[in-house]
Amino acid sequence: MSFPVLLHHALRDGANQSPDSTALVCGQLRLSYQELFDRAASLGAEMRIRGMKRGDRVVILLPNCPANVIAIYGTLMAQGTFSVLNASMKASKLNAVLENSEPAFVITDAAGLRTLSSIPDRLPRIGVLVTGESPLDAISFDAACLRGHPLNEMPQVDLDLAAIIYTSGTTSAPKGVALSHRNMTAATRSILEYLQLDANDIVLSVLPLSFDYGLYQLLLTIQAGGTLVLREGFGFPYEIAQTIAAMRITVLPCVPTMMAVLLRLRKTDTLDLSSVRKITNTGAALPAAFVPRLQEMFSNSRMYSMYGLTECKRVSWLPPEEFSHRPDSVGRPMSNVEVYVVDEDGKWHTRDAEGELVVRGSNVMCGYYRDPEATDRALRPGLHPWERVLFTGDLFRIDADGYLYFLGRKDQLFKSRGERVSPREIEVVLYAIP
Repeated sequence: MSFPVLLHHALRDGANQSPDSTALVCGQLRLSYQELFDRAASLGAEMRIRGMKRGDRVVILLPNCPANVIAIYGTLMAQGTFSVLNASMKASKLNAVLENSEPAFVITDAAGLRTLSSIPDRLPRIGVLVTGESPLDAISFDAACLRGHPLNEMPQVDLDLAAIIYTSGTTSAPKGVALSHRNMTAATRSILEYLQLDANDIVLSVLPLSFDYGLYQLLLTIQAGGTLVLREGFGFPYEIAQTIAAMRITVLPCVPTMMAVLLRLRKTDTLDLSSVRKITNTGAALPAAFVPRLQEMFSNSRMYSMYGLTECKRVSWLPPEEFSHRPDSVGRPMSNVEVYVVDEDGKWHTRDAEGELVVRGSNVMCGYYRDPEATDRALRPGLHPWERVLFTGDLFRIDADGYLYFLGRKDQLFKSRGERVSPREIEVVLYAIP
């Protein structure tokens, strides 16, 4: 598998190599690689015609739908930087994001337009592109736009920003994690190396594209040449199980709360779920108590426990064969990533230590968009004078073999009877309760 320099070149390559293969399934709509490429290129051309310049930001305020996917790749083809936001984002947070990013365009639907209209001072510089009333409607432009104004390849390098992913700020405005094409293609390459996805894979994602775990299901699938089955959410779990059986899903990305709901379903024994061969987990540590039950439900599956954070996408993964030996571990660093733990005395360790996890690699973000103070807190001088590395704010133990164990967030530890306790320790006990 060859890897592109720029993030959107994976879709271009898919359209050239397998134009009729199915790239995206959402509801009743199926788009081949060629169809998806053409619609994205049309949108990119439309934005260029309207005055979009290289490096302009585009905010995408849509649920999981074809238009969202088209908008992502259309923005990249127009040499822009995309930000996918939660479709239900409140006006106050949307205001903060628009103030920070100053987008050229907002791409949204009727519901998003109503939210946007409540903050008229934050309207984008060029305009708003609105999809149909239904979230399943795809953005479509007259093909004449392509013939009259083709999207010629313009000079661009992998240091250019591809995306700004806004974290869910709880006590303050969301921070924009600025990611270059290099950051995102490096992460995609390393994840595909251990997941080994290929053109035969059918990936089901109910995770929002505004969440980096959901976004990367799209990027990984397109790079592998597979098919992404995209759903808007996890509100009807039995329908999810039916989709797995009907579509012969091979890869199921999950978070622990989704797994807990699936395991409570009844009558799944009437469904053939044997097509699933990989179940991935991140966002929170995979509860060991879930594994035997999931393997009973998905008889041919292998479990991949992973750890990452938006600022670098992914850090580590636990090979499925290691799970029985190290059920509490989130594995070792993936390829092209190096980690250390820094103890309370400021010493750096690679084995047998506890402390804050530090990550170095091409996947580490460029910084927080237009927030130099927050950037300097997270990205600090590394072991070499030419680099800055990511201080994650997460406490980890690293064992003698280099396997990582998440202990908790530095700012979430509390004391009980004089002993430091992490919420993670409490979660482990709760997950073990039937």
